[in-house]
Amino acid sequence: MFEFQPATIEYILLVIFAASVLVQLFYYLIFYLRTGTSRPGERKSQNLPVSVIICARNEAENLEVFLPSVLEQDYPDFEVIVVNDCSDDDTEDILEKYARQYEKLKITKIYKESSLRHSKKMALFLGIKAASNEILLLTDADCQPVSENWISSFASSFTESTDFVLGYGGYLKKKGLLNKYIRWDTMFIAMQYTGMAMAGLPYMGVGRNLAYRKSVFFKNKGFGPNLYLQSGDDDLFVNMLAEKKNTTVNLAPESFTRSIPAGSWKEFLRQKTRHLSTASHYKMLTKFLLVTEPLSRLLFYSLLLVLLILTNLYQAIGMAAAAVIICKLISYVLVHKNLNEKDLLVFSPLFDIISPFLNVYFLLNVAFKRHQYYEWK
Repeated sequence: MFEFQPATIEYILLVIFAASVLVQLFYYLIFYLRTGTSRPGERKSQNLPVSVIICARNEAENLEVFLPSVLEQDYPDFEVIVVNDCSDDDTEDILEKYARQYEKLKITKIYKESSLRHSKKMALFLGIKAASNEILLLTDADCQPVSENWISSFASSFTESTDFVLGYGGYLKKKGLLNKYIRWDTMFIAMQYTGMAMAGLPYMGVGRNLAYRKSVFFKNKGFGPNLYLQSGDDDLFVNMLAEKKNTTVNLAPESFTRSIPAGSWKEFLRQKTRHLSTASHYKMLTKFLLVTEPLSRLLFYSLLLVLLILTNLYQAIGMAAAAVIICKLISYVLVHKNLNEKDLLVFSPLFDIISPFLNVYFLLNVAFKRHQYYEWK
């Protein structure tokens, strides 16, 4: 019977560590660095008619604060459709007030029915159906465009072959470490989906800042086979239909939105659980790519510590680790600058280490709550 000797174990660990180094370098150099080096090219203003769609449930306070920044966009031809989904706060009053002030505002209302669970997909479907224009720009009631040229930036990103435009939706700055981690996690996810899209592998977008064609939506019969799922109105729709030839990424500074972040760990956990609940429905290649990187990161940091203790190959291990860390730092510096999250740079080394461990916790939470109903808000 074969017995593993200490030297054999060290050799296996070294091979796994070397593999984790190569995988990390691959992801940062081939995918993530693109988000940092991307520069908005000159795009011809086309003045395409645009329909902005916002789904709202009990969002009176947010609509009162953020909706004017959408309605007052500097763009010649657009409408804003707000779907009031069974709100029982002052949402209706706020919308009626703004409808009197802004002729571009259109309101669609969904009434409560005790026999039905109203998903965000249903609200979004009705909003899209009410839209007058081919170009749809999606955001949320608690989101604010950072610029009056937000619509213009997205409209100019469309060409005849473009069906999807992926944007960045960050979170507002608040006090506390949780806020910094939420913003960093959002930035890292954006680094993933924008970098992979620019490499020809689009797999998701965020409903806070996403544009696509109305004709593509109805050609696919709405949300298609994923209609029954509570979540996935943004990422699964993109994952199903976006391709290299029909998708572009818009990282122009004026295209960003900022949203209200979770105010507690419990709320953040609920959001992450809801978002990750759709991951099992991604394409197989997408799932492989999304699992491989954090797994390699977890192995990289864990084995780096173990090998420095067990072996005396300090120089070789140190050089390999330095290559990865320098590559990461360069990528983070550029990405933080491009996405205007520069204040998070100092926290990136810490969050880069702990995030794969936290993601394991989030995934376990999803596994134990797989049959739970998730509110769409």
